Amino acid sequence: MIDGVTITPLRQIHDERGKVMHMLRSTDPHFREFGEIYFSCVYSGVVKAWHVHDRMVLNYAVPVGKIKFVLYDDREGSPTRGEVQEIFMGPDHYCLVTVPPLVWNGFKGVGGEMAVVANCASIPHDPAEIRRLAPDDPSIPYDWSLVHR
Repeated sequence: MIDGVTITPLRQIHDERGKVMHMLRSTDPHFREFGEIYFSCVYSGVVKAWHVHDRMVLNYAVPVGKIKFVLYDDREGSPTRGEVQEIFMGPDHYCLVTVPPLVWNGFKGVGGEMAVVANCASIPHDPAEIRRLAPDDPSIPYDWSLVHR
């Protein structure tokens, strides 16, 4: 597990009408502050990576579809520097992943349908505080290809 990243199981409340899927409340101990909420949709097999924020805390949940969410820690002085972490997210593993600033991250749509990735960010989007790399950038030791284990 990458230092500072938390995975919080989320509640789904089912009844005969459907369900309610919780995400984040201002009273949750892991809530920092509210900047904006947005949804990123990704087709199956498509990679949206890599990016890192200098100040923004990310709070990701996937209410529709499935993704492979990948994090990479290259922070100076971090006890988990050089580590990669994979988290499969979706309604069958419904959780909130909180990502601190300076941790590289990205995701790949998996399964047969488009995934909806919700992010409750701590600050509004600011292009000056985000950096991006291509999915196959050699500075991050990760291969997005399907792995048969």
